[in-house]
Amino acid sequence: MLLWILSGFLLLFSSFDVWYFLRATWMVIKSWFQGPVRDVLAEQVVHGRVFLHDLDFMCHMNNARYLRECDFARYAYCTRNGLFLAARAFDASMLIGATTIRYRRSLAFGEAFELRTRIVAWDEKSFYLEQRFVSKTDGFVSAVMLCRQNVIGGNPQTILDHLCKRKVDCPEISEDLQHWIRFISASSQALRAESGLDEKTK
Repeated sequence: MLLWILSGFLLLFSSFDVWYFLRATWMVIKSWFQGPVRDVLAEQVVHGRVFLHDLDFMCHMNNARYLRECDFARYAYCTRNGLFLAARAFDASMLIGATTIRYRRSLAFGEAFELRTRIVAWDEKSFYLEQRFVSKTDGFVSAVMLCRQNVIGGNPQTILDHLCKRKVDCPEISEDLQHWIRFISASSQALRAESGLDEKTK
């Protein structure tokens, strides 16, 4: 019987990213009990530390781990400010459409950091979020990521107005974000042209 149980766990862990789903679930539950953040545009902070399973051959935090940590931070962020539930009220869902990340300084083994998440803008299709890895040692921004979170089956402005019970004005879009949005659009157009797709199928 023990052999069957061990074999089952081996099959489960080899077939699915079990730790991802466990931690994502824990982040949502933990955030739910932490209470709501009423200001939907307020920056939220998740605390982290670099552990052995985060390291690569250079003995610092693996590049892919930054994206994974950002994923968990967004779960917490959208749970506490109510975006998940507000989107569900319109039968809408949110999917990542694009990300870009700049690595400024490595996070070393055992180093504690803050992962700060905030909405910086939105348009008729997507939310744009900024996520910063800030070292607790000296406050240095070790990495910064921009994330385009597409709203499927809904409109960001409508969701925010419903959540806040008032009209929410979009912050001024920074120059670097404007450049990135234009890059995404240009990339999309180039790929569509390469694939022979017309504008109507966008």
